[in-house]
Amino acid sequence: MKTVKDLLKRRRARVRTRVRKQGGKRPRLSVFRSNKHIYAQVIDDEKGHTIAAASSLEKALRETLQKGADREAAATVGARLAERAKAKGVAKVVFDRGGYKYHGRVKALADAAREAGLSF
Repeated sequence: MKTVKDLLKRRRARVRTRVRKQGGKRPRLSVFRSNKHIYAQVIDDEKGHTIAAASSLEKALRETLQKGADREAAATVGARLAERAKAKGVAKVVFDRGGYKYHGRVKALADAAREAGLSF
């Protein structure tokens, strides 16, 4: 019998394969959410390194946010990530939801990143 972790791994791999096929040469905006925090990073898969990253664990965000795992935190992380990516010269990315539903915190992060200037 498949465990929840096994199913998440399969979904994650399936999403990542589709993202790589559709994305072409664009960097990937990858999202990870835990029960307490949310993390996002823009990754250049060709070179294998992270261009920009943001999370609700950063000291400045921990002081301003009440929780690290709500939609408000996700929106703040998305906006901060978009600012950092644009500062590095990245305007177009491919969104990798990491096997999570495009709903709630993941959607809030994506919408905030779009509003801050990233296009995907």
